[in-house]
Amino acid sequence: MRVEYPLTRRSLPVALTLHFWASLLSIWLIFVSPKSTASQVHPVGPIALVGAQVLDGYEVAEISDGVVVYEDGVITAVGSASDVQIPANALVIDVGGHTVLPGLIDNHVHVDLIGHGSYERYYEFLGGDERLNEVMPIAAKQMLRAGVTTALDLGAPFEILDVRRKIDLGEIPGPRLMVSGPWITRVQYDTIPDSYEEVISSPEEGARKALELIDRGSDVIKTWEGLTQEDYHAIVDAAHSRGVKVHAHLYDPEAIKMAIDAGVDVFQHVGSAGNPPYEEALINTIAHKEIPIVQTISHRVWVYPSTLAFPSRLKRAEYKTDMPVDIYREFMDSFQNFHQLPYFRNAATEIRNSKQSASQFIDAGARIGVGTDAASPLNMHLEAIWREMSALVDSGMSPIQVISAATKTNAEILGVFAERGSLEPGKQADILVVAGNPLEDIEVLGRVALVAKGGALWVTENSTLRVEGPINRFQNP
Repeated sequence: MRVEYPLTRRSLPVALTLHFWASLLSIWLIFVSPKSTASQVHPVGPIALVGAQVLDGYEVAEISDGVVVYEDGVITAVGSASDVQIPANALVIDVGGHTVLPGLIDNHVHVDLIGHGSYERYYEFLGGDERLNEVMPIAAKQMLRAGVTTALDLGAPFEILDVRRKIDLGEIPGPRLMVSGPWITRVQYDTIPDSYEEVISSPEEGARKALELIDRGSDVIKTWEGLTQEDYHAIVDAAHSRGVKVHAHLYDPEAIKMAIDAGVDVFQHVGSAGNPPYEEALINTIAHKEIPIVQTISHRVWVYPSTLAFPSRLKRAEYKTDMPVDIYREFMDSFQNFHQLPYFRNAATEIRNSKQSASQFIDAGARIGVGTDAASPLNMHLEAIWREMSALVDSGMSPIQVISAATKTNAEILGVFAERGSLEPGKQADILVVAGNPLEDIEVLGRVALVAKGGALWVTENSTLRVEGPINRFQNP
């Protein structure tokens, strides 16, 4: 049977919509894996994406007329149309006019957040962590819709493990999640629920908490502010004894020096545009030691002026359709007079600092990863990754450099490059298709048409692609 399915159901007359579902049911057993659930479709047999520009995740020239083939969730061929033999039984998807690249990896997210304007008000509205089970699936779906197929959550209660389980089972859409669980700190934050942090009073307690977090399911350890040199050493030694990396939330130069001395693996927020530039010797030390830097530079000083210039970005239709009525109402109300929100109180100074501070590690040749701090205020998951990548281009990286940073380098930082982060035979079929050429305009990454995660095909509401066979759509049940 040969049936074509327009990817945007809203454009279909009612009769054709009914025909779509009838046809989908009739070919279910032919195309869909028995492992599929009601919400995640895994086509059986080879899939071939043809006619697009292909970027494989490395800093090399694009394949202008490329082909990517995968089967059973694993990439089997990547190359030019003249070099790749497409299997005779393949489902061929014409993606001409698009760019195919590895699924994006976000090395700093918060699945518990949705971009609400005030942390304090947000957690009060949620009753602390009582309604996280309602908002975390919203965030997860929006990340996958934005082309993020792997994400590292850096700070959430262990309820996030249930969200990860549901994603892995295909019960809800979302990226592959790695998590830190609660962070380790000496500072008690009154506006954040206690379940978000482990407050310590000694290095020995820090080491013990690190091991406890790993035993409970943490993939990495996150440290926050207020730690001593002895704390850093104890936490890093404990985590490394289990083969687990430590990510440090850092701004202050003295804390950065302590983290270097202790062997912290990844520096988060360092070089974020709110900071004045660091001394050259410190930057060069980090660059020469090849300590990965995840700057999260966009979340205030690029997002804030963009919102001032275009407030309508806060009213995307997906927010209303994705959220329960009361959460959407609170979400929108939190943006009233957003220029007066505490989170943006120092925005003018931060914007003045941004050009120099955001580029300092790039200019020094440091190892740059990509993380968004999504969904901090106004930094929603639907837009955070392309805005961060655009800010890095503004700060001195080329589009191909930042695409490689958000795929290959991020996978290396997370220790998963053997499995994903590039388009190569034998790797997981985590693939992003965007309309246009991000090498010409990096913001094309916001025009997501198709996402494959482990071979499961997801299409966005506004995609104009046409696909034969069953697919997933980002819709509410």
